[in-house]
Amino acid sequence: MVGGVDARPALKGRTILRAPLPGDRREFVRAALDSRALHGRWVRAPDTPRAFNAYLRRMAEPGSHAFLVCRRDSGAIVGVVNLTHIVMGLFCSAYLGYYAFAGHERQGLMREGLQAVVRHAFKTLKLHRLEANIQPGNAASIALAKACGFRKEGYSPRYLKIGGRWRDHERWAIVAP
Repeated sequence: MVGGVDARPALKGRTILRAPLPGDRREFVRAALDSRALHGRWVRAPDTPRAFNAYLRRMAEPGSHAFLVCRRDSGAIVGVVNLTHIVMGLFCSAYLGYYAFAGHERQGLMREGLQAVVRHAFKTLKLHRLEANIQPGNAASIALAKACGFRKEGYSPRYLKIGGRWRDHERWAIVAP
């Protein structure tokens, strides 16, 4: 268990979801380094052993759940989906972040993984709402959010500091059926 997430795989599809583990460090860091051009200014994945260890510590804190989306056939890490700042009570909401790794993008694998995380969030964690904040020019991320049923709710100027700069974001959300 990492961040309260069972590391056993999901049962169907081309991908499996599992929690990140310390043994994933080498493959994860290599994938993050190889994905710098793909990620561009949109995201900074943990690309050193120290950054990966810090990521594991953050995701093990209460209110966070991390998922690796992995290919079922090879076990290769396709990408990451994180649920953070989970608030229960009357709100039952969380922020959602995600990114694919180079070589696995535009194959529908992240869509499959993200849809599985959304189902898990609503059915298992009993959340009511998930919010993803996406930079307006990130067409691939916006397309993925739309494909998974997220709807644009608004625009937040200078919302998150990424790559040392405050960047505008669109707020995309989905609520439980």
